[in-house]
Amino acid sequence: MARFFAVFATDQPGMREVRDRVRATHRTYLRSAAQHGVYVRLGGPTLDPQGDAMNGTLLVVEADDIDAVMQFVGNDPYVKEGLFSRVEVRPWDWSLGNPERRA
Repeated sequence: MARFFAVFATDQPGMREVRDRVRATHRTYLRSAAQHGVYVRLGGPTLDPQGDAMNGTLLVVEADDIDAVMQFVGNDPYVKEGLFSRVEVRPWDWSLGNPERRA
């Protein structure tokens, strides 16, 4: 049975050039998620406190298990290029704002 997972990734300092250079490839990879048994439900970059600069990534994905998510994340071009200092995947209960569930 599929469940949701939240993916939190934090950029390493000084990696803006890497993020900019790899962004199109990263986005193409995310659009291919279904081929890997993972479905991206929402996502985007996190921003610094001023809202000016990207400093990480947040994704909510749906998959059968955390292993599928870990494998998918591990093959993300951002991860392969060493953009992130930390990546955390957690099971997530999408209780508010889930378009498939009424509050």
